[in-house]
Amino acid sequence: MKRFAFLALIFAGVCWGVGFPMGKLALKEIDAAHMVLLRFGVAAICALPFALRSPATRGLFRSPPVLLAGLLYGVAFLVQFEGLARTSVTLAALLVGAMPALIAVAARLFGEPVSRTSWIGVVGATLGAALIAGKPGAAGTPLGVSLCLGALPIFLAWLFVSRRAPTADPNDPAAPMPAMAVPAATIIIAALTILPIALAMHGAPRLRLSPAAWAGIAGQGVFSTLLATAAWQYGLARVGTASAGVFINIEPLMGAAIGAALFGDRITVAMGLGGLLIIVGSTVVVLGERGLSTPLSPPLLVDGPAS
Repeated sequence: MKRFAFLALIFAGVCWGVGFPMGKLALKEIDAAHMVLLRFGVAAICALPFALRSPATRGLFRSPPVLLAGLLYGVAFLVQFEGLARTSVTLAALLVGAMPALIAVAARLFGEPVSRTSWIGVVGATLGAALIAGKPGAAGTPLGVSLCLGALPIFLAWLFVSRRAPTADPNDPAAPMPAMAVPAATIIIAALTILPIALAMHGAPRLRLSPAAWAGIAGQGVFSTLLATAAWQYGLARVGTASAGVFINIEPLMGAAIGAALFGDRITVAMGLGGLLIIVGSTVVVLGERGLSTPLSPPLLVDGPAS
């Protein structure tokens, strides 16, 4: 079971990683808030069949944990991308790379067991992300840095609130909730949260974009939002929070690899060593997770081998 969970977490990290080059295509023609709005709009349209398929799934829109998770998710992406628009990629990637350590600390504070081996893996993978990101002295406004930092605790809150989402039909506790139901409802609520904020900030988005920009937005919506969220929540439900968090470091690793392959970025010694640390650290976390014999928290999703 955990093998599929770790594969799902890797898949989520890859999807979030490829969101960077797809986002670059769109950001050439549209501002960050509108890009996030359109990205979640695409994801919400794709999510509708999963969220509306039955009375149980429709009931998720009345569930306080799901409503709060969707609100947090939408706000977190808005804050993060507004910050990214005001900082360099190097500095922003370094801040994102610190997220697994923050998750591990929070998991311990919330009473989840984190093995010593897993802690070693978290530290190693986080150092790898820092090496890939480079020196933190790159250009960035104080507001941009504050926004990027501010997004991290919001994402952290979303992660823990998501664990409280219903796992079964309230009218039939023996019937598990469909695997895609909670991620779909979360994304739709996030899109509805983003809509008024983006409109208040920048007005209506410009829709006359190039095919390349729309391809970037659609790719982010399907892969970096819908599929990444579903895969992440599937994996998170079956392993410890700290163990899942380390796989966020795949995102800067993917960013470096894609930057070299598609944008001509030079692979440095730091990038190579950082990638090795991420791979080794993730492997160590998996080994540490195997040493924990009891579930770490109530599962978020309970049916199906994949999301």
